[in-house]
Amino acid sequence: MDNKQEDYAPHGIALLPIVVFLVLYLGFGIYFTYVKPVEGQMGFYVMSTVVAFGFALIVAFLQNRSLKFDEKIHICAQGIGDDNITIMMFIFLMAGAFSGIAKEAGAVESTANLLLNIIPGRFAIPGMFLVACLISMSMGTSVGTITVLVPIAVSVAKTGDFSLPLCVGTVVGGAMFGDNLSFISDTTIAATKTQGVQMKDKFRANLKIALPAAAVTLVILVINAINGGTNELGHYDYNFWLALPYFAVFIMALFGLNVFAVLGAGMGMFFINGILTGHLTFAEAFTSMGTGTTGMFETMIVTILVSAISALMEVHGGFAAILLFIRNHFHGRKGGMLGIGILTAFMDIATANNTVAIVVAAPIAKTVSEEYGIKPEKTASLLDTCSCVAQGIIPYGAQVLIAASLSGISSVSIMKYLYYPYLLFVCVMLSIFLDGESKAKRQMD
Repeated sequence: MDNKQEDYAPHGIALLPIVVFLVLYLGFGIYFTYVKPVEGQMGFYVMSTVVAFGFALIVAFLQNRSLKFDEKIHICAQGIGDDNITIMMFIFLMAGAFSGIAKEAGAVESTANLLLNIIPGRFAIPGMFLVACLISMSMGTSVGTITVLVPIAVSVAKTGDFSLPLCVGTVVGGAMFGDNLSFISDTTIAATKTQGVQMKDKFRANLKIALPAAAVTLVILVINAINGGTNELGHYDYNFWLALPYFAVFIMALFGLNVFAVLGAGMGMFFINGILTGHLTFAEAFTSMGTGTTGMFETMIVTILVSAISALMEVHGGFAAILLFIRNHFHGRKGGMLGIGILTAFMDIATANNTVAIVVAAPIAKTVSEEYGIKPEKTASLLDTCSCVAQGIIPYGAQVLIAASLSGISSVSIMKYLYYPYLLFVCVMLSIFLDGESKAKRQMD
């Protein structure tokens, strides 16, 4: 959408749809988690985000009676039909198909096992962190990485007599690192396309924040490993040809190739290698791609709903109200970046979904970045990084909950071992407060 908040008078009441969403989603989540838990289901997933945003959209339509219903439909259509939103939808579909065929071929397990066989036993935990980083960057999903690697982490902890919460927390941290930087992650897609920047530019901006946090995390884990004595691990079975496509995709993405070309080449390699190695049949390959795209439908529907709600809130003056608040409380370029970071983190804490948080915060963040002279790639980096910080540490987020469920331990026991998300928070704050880019340099760019 074009950001024209200056054309609309600020009206805080226009933000009511978001308040309705938060009350419904958080209210049901807290109730079904702490008051009346539902057996076999995570409390924060009883109320679907699609349903909650559906009610929020109804509220947005009921506001501003000066506009006719048909006019509001047109506003929604403009928001949904934005070029970046359309591209984002197509990438979601391809990323889903890519993940589906890779999972069906057993490529993730082969890649993880290949890397674990290379790592010395005593350094298994720092090794798992590296494996989680690489797998998540290749897969583009932290939840998928955790689902695959946590059972391996449980086996490593048992075989090598390591701390189970430490092993699991290490995997979660590595998964968040890869998800934050991956070219095919839905968070990267949402952050870059809503800000209109190239993925490689956002990657470079992100790497300056994420890499120091990962490096310090790795140093901490290596020191712990050195002080922990010698541990031996067993052999893990793998197929090199199934692992190869992930490495190829990773390299192509780093060279900045078009994301559609990268995903298409990856699917082609998984298709050929899977059939040649006997891990896939012709029918299974296409069925798995269909299953993968189906898994993206909820994310796509949420994106459509949020785009429609955002368009209405903008016209009603809601974004102008937030911009006015930021102007009054956050001053200068650093203040603008801090405002974007806080807004994104708050939305993630409220929604427990980093992609949704980015989609909701993105239009406001774009306006703030233009107002305060913040580069679009920096804004995209802040959106992705701050959402990953919050998502990586909240005990009711999908990542920590799934990791706890698969390992049979409580989410609270994992919290103190989430070194990477905590260090990422420190690094993003340092990147804001130590920002030294001059106004003259920004104007030259």
